[in-house]
Amino acid sequence: MKYPKTKEILNQAVADLIQLHMVVHQHHWYMRGSRFLKLHPYLDDVMDELAEQLDEISERLVTLDGSPVSTLGEVVEMTKIPDEKGNWNETIDERYAKIIDDYRYLEKLYEKGIEVSDEEGDYSTNDMLTSFHTAVEKRIWMMTAEIGKAPEIDQ
Repeated sequence: MKYPKTKEILNQAVADLIQLHMVVHQHHWYMRGSRFLKLHPYLDDVMDELAEQLDEISERLVTLDGSPVSTLGEVVEMTKIPDEKGNWNETIDERYAKIIDDYRYLEKLYEKGIEVSDEEGDYSTNDMLTSFHTAVEKRIWMMTAEIGKAPEIDQ
């Protein structure tokens, strides 16, 4: 079996991207405040980007003769992104801070995937994850700037 560690990371990413999409969607629905009209559509773009990454990672996994996570039960069992019931009591900044925390987790997962795919010689997956890692860093920067903070990517 070729690329076993890479396939494991890719499947983790599938579960986590599905969960992160749900988290973002929840905040998208429950958001209220003076910046709503600007930030609500922005989260649509975030969800589109997550869905694209999910599809590409899943297809890469299939290309490698892997089997992507494809049920809600598998996602719940595997994801490392926390789940919370939606509520109306958070500010937009608090919502963005939670999304940023989840993006920081995704950033680290992609870094691990880049290392593992390089070790296993899967350069196509490595290239894909490097591109996604760059996109995640940019999202972290943009979202942290929106709530008046620095991205702290180099911390």
